[in-house]
Amino acid sequence: MRYGYCRTSKPKQSIERQIRNIKVAYPDAVIVQEVFTRTRLDRPEWLKLMRRIQPGDEIVFDSVSRMSGDAKEGFAAYEELYQKGVNLVYLKEPHINTETYKKALENNIQLTGSNVDYILEGINRYLLELAKEQIRLAFEQSEKEVQDLHQRTREGIETARLNGKQIGRQKNSIVVTRKSIESKEVIKKLSMEFDGNLSDVEIMRLTGLARNTYYKYKRELRDENKETVAAE
Repeated sequence: MRYGYCRTSKPKQSIERQIRNIKVAYPDAVIVQEVFTRTRLDRPEWLKLMRRIQPGDEIVFDSVSRMSGDAKEGFAAYEELYQKGVNLVYLKEPHINTETYKKALENNIQLTGSNVDYILEGINRYLLELAKEQIRLAFEQSEKEVQDLHQRTREGIETARLNGKQIGRQKNSIVVTRKSIESKEVIKKLSMEFDGNLSDVEIMRLTGLARNTYYKYKRELRDENKETVAAE
């Protein structure tokens, strides 16, 4: 069996992009999807999949962050599934697919039966650790992205407070919330009007923002940019 695992952290976030990416690469994948806010692996649909998965099966992820945002748990689950004979595929990080890992383990330098074998054994151990380190780094990067987003959100709220902006709802004022800060980060990074290459429709689908809310955030971002330029 080949499964495609898709996850979002919030109900309003669109999961369609993940499903589409997996289906384009693997049309026969059986999609397993859920909304779960934790970075840990004790997620209901994930646990069901773990009970169902068999040696020789395959799980496809759009990215490593969909599997786990916790580096230690993610790497442990990767090794457990690998040892069980389950193939793991990450569309955005193919260098840590289990097939790549397997090749690294199989491509050991053959021992010669001579005095240089202890050197060759050391090289083999180094290559194995190098392969493992690549996997660990991918999960650590995923965890760091989650932590960075939370940190930027906290800093954004604190900056708004210090600047006298209303934290909460007030007529004719900019409402600063965790959602607005996170959404604006995505818009600034991905919108063609700023630093990205996605259209408005694509970003609305990605973030799950309503049309009016999306354009309100864009307008506020443009106003903030004007204020920054004027201050300079």
